[in-house]
Amino acid sequence: MFWFLLLAMVVVVAAVTLAVVGGGRSAILQDVAPEQLTDPLPATRPVGRADVEALRLPVSPRGYRMADVDDALGRLGAELAERDARIAELESALAGAQATRAGRPGLLKEEPQDRTQTPWQAPERPAEPPQGEDPRPDEETGR
Repeated sequence: MFWFLLLAMVVVVAAVTLAVVGGGRSAILQDVAPEQLTDPLPATRPVGRADVEALRLPVSPRGYRMADVDDALGRLGAELAERDARIAELESALAGAQATRAGRPGLLKEEPQDRTQTPWQAPERPAEPPQGEDPRPDEETGR
C-alpha cells in the first residue's frame, strides 16, 4: 500500500509540473506579452505637473521596464533643461534692461504730468462767478 501511494503521489506531482511548465499541449502559464506604456508623456506640448502625476510605468517580472523609465526620465530631463535655458535667457534680458535703464535715467523717464488731474478723473469745475453776476452765459457774447 505504501508503494502504491508513493507512486500515485509521484504521478500527480509530475502531471502538475508538466502542466505548469508547458510540457503538454495546453499550458497553464503562457508567455504574456510585456505590458506597454499606455499613456506616455505628450510629444506635442510641454510636460506639465498633471502629466507627470498621471504617468504610470508598466511593471515587468523584474521590476519596471528600463526602456520606458529611460524614455520618461530623458523627456523630463530635456523639458527641465529647456525651461532652465528659457529662465536664464529671460533673467539676462531683464538684467540688461535694468542696466540700460540705470545707465540712462532720462531714456525711459516719463514727461512730468499735471498732478492735479489724473487721466481717469473728470476735469475740475470752474470757480463760481462772483456774487451779483448772472451765472448763465450771455446770449450775445456766449460768456
